[in-house]
Amino acid sequence: MAYTNLSKKLAVAMVTLAVACAHALAARDLVDAAAMAQRHERWMAKHGRAYADDAEKARRLEVFRDNVAFIESVNAAASQHKFWLEENQFADLTNAEFRATRTGLRPSSSRGNRAPTSFRYANVSAGDLPASVDWRGKGAVNPVKDQGDCGCCWAFSAVAAMEGAVKLSTGKLVSLSEQQLVSCDVKGEDQGCEGGLMDDAFDFIIKNGGLAAESDYPYTASDDKCATAGAGATAATIKGYEDVPANDEEALLKAVANQPVSVAIDGGDRYFQFYKGGVLSGATGCATELDHAITAVGYGVASDGTKYWLMKNSWGTSWGEDGYVRMERGVADKEGVCGLAMMASYPTA
Repeated sequence: MAYTNLSKKLAVAMVTLAVACAHALAARDLVDAAAMAQRHERWMAKHGRAYADDAEKARRLEVFRDNVAFIESVNAAASQHKFWLEENQFADLTNAEFRATRTGLRPSSSRGNRAPTSFRYANVSAGDLPASVDWRGKGAVNPVKDQGDCGCCWAFSAVAAMEGAVKLSTGKLVSLSEQQLVSCDVKGEDQGCEGGLMDDAFDFIIKNGGLAAESDYPYTASDDKCATAGAGATAATIKGYEDVPANDEEALLKAVANQPVSVAIDGGDRYFQFYKGGVLSGATGCATELDHAITAVGYGVASDGTKYWLMKNSWGTSWGEDGYVRMERGVADKEGVCGLAMMASYPTA
């Protein structure tokens, strides 16, 4: 009988403990859910985000929760890589939504069918190149711009490279019009917010006789009708463009040492989406499915000895390192981190 009573008491105690644990876990989850909701509210206020209704807000909260979990898991393993992430302005977007609006490179097969261009830096000795280059400090880079919800990264990359080439040729840094490319360069591969390619943009600029200044043809982040009149006079021209030999980081180094260069990358993954700082490396697992365009405006060596490329993006200054990203340089893969050495080009002015 004593053993029976003891067994009953133990059973009751175990049930009581289980119930208490269940309540504790539920309470913890409730606190966590409330804390996450408050975190989302703070994020909304910071970024000026509003939703159509409660259902949309609830859905966005779940996306936000998932993204925050990913960001914190990456940052918790900071010792394993050289970069970190943050819950930035894209934290309530799924990765598919992010890719659809913030990338936009269309690497068509047409480039592969073209005759190879010359490469004016082929005979430059890599040993004679400076250890670091930053075209921002040389006045050849305009402030970071924001493409908004328009998949025209290709236009921003081409324009940034052209602005640099024009500065080096004329001594004048002019902010040129991405919108003119988005609205008017639509008879070939380039299709405005639906994507395009930098080489095709350079082709259009040459045939068009140049580009207007941004002040005369301002950016609207939409596929507006081409303004054939009243868009202002041509502000700058280029003579041609050249492709950097593919899958050759040393060739890319030679080019970037001499001017800003348009670069294609696989930039649509969540590591790139939430990048905040440090040197982005192959640890992200990014592939070579080129879907985004940026501009190489320099290179250098980090304090820990990691070699990097300095890249200008077009997602505004609140993303990354004031709108820039450093990507690891000199990796074993011939394509470079995220395919950055696969399809680079630059205009000649």
